[in-house]
This record gives sequence, structure tokens and C-alpha cells, in this order.
Amino acid sequence: MSDPGNYAGSTDRSIGQLVAAATAEMSALVHDEIALAKAEVRQDVKRGAIGSAAFIAAGVLLLFTMPMLSFAAAYGIHNLGLGLAWSFLIVAGAFILLAALIGFIGLRKFKKIKPPEKSIASAKQTAAVLQNAKPHPRPAIEADAILRRSGPSLAAGKGVESLPGGDKAASVARSST
Repeated sequence: MSDPGNYAGSTDRSIGQLVAAATAEMSALVHDEIALAKAEVRQDVKRGAIGSAAFIAAGVLLLFTMPMLSFAAAYGIHNLGLGLAWSFLIVAGAFILLAALIGFIGLRKFKKIKPPEKSIASAKQTAAVLQNAKPHPRPAIEADAILRRSGPSLAAGKGVESLPGGDKAASVARSST
């Protein structure tokens, strides 16, 4: 690798230092975005668990208590003077309304679940910044020095005329030295 003191701006960091710093910063950025996504997902999982618990409670309520409470309530209403069939219909309607109310609460909790918007916005912003990033330009002096040191192998691939500073005779003289 060339000596960093050979070109203007030698007080800048070396390429290795720049790559190490960029790698460390990218790693920190990725870790921070993962932590943000985890926090948002954790909150949504909690909401989902509460909504699921509400649906499960509604199902358990309908499954296990309906037969016993239905009979007790229907016979209680029948003792008030209403017909037995009407008593059972009133009790069934009350349990259906209760189950619908609990189901509605669970549905409201599920609708509050959102995608991790902050993480998505942060990732899009990072991608936009990285797309607009340009590498640090190298001075022309260093590029010319690299071409001179590489000899004919590099010059053969690009064509002799494209070498800086000369015609065919000058480039042949350079490659033979």
C-alpha cells in the first residue's frame, strides 16, 4: 500500500482507519436499529397477548359456564311466571351479548397493533444516506504513481493511449525501465 504521506491531505486518517471507523459505526447503527425494533415488537406482543387473553376468556365463558348458568337462569325466570321456552331464549341472548362485548374488546386490542414504524423509518433513512455516500476522492498524484509502479500489466489492459502524460513512445520507455 502507498505511504499516506505521499499525497496532499496526509493529516487525514489512513484508509484502514476509515474502514475500521465506518465498520464500527455501521455495526453500532445496526445494533441500535435492532434494539428499537425489539422494543416496538415487545410492545405489540404485549397488546396481542392481552387481545388473545380476551378472546380466550370469551371462549371459555361461552364453553363452560353457559350450560350451567343457562339452566339456572332459565328456571329462575320461569319461576317468575314466564314460559320455560322464553326463559331459555332470554338467557341465551344475554350470554351472546356478553360474548360479543368481550370479543369486541379483544378486537379493539388487536387493531392497536402497528408495524414497527420507527424502525422502518430509521432503516429507510439509513439506506438513503448510504446511497448518497460517496468515497473520498484520491488525489491524481497518487493515481499516477500507482500507474507508474504497476508497469505494463496495468497499461496493457487500458490501452497505451489512455495513460496520463504521453504518447506511445513515452509509455514504452516507461514500461521498459
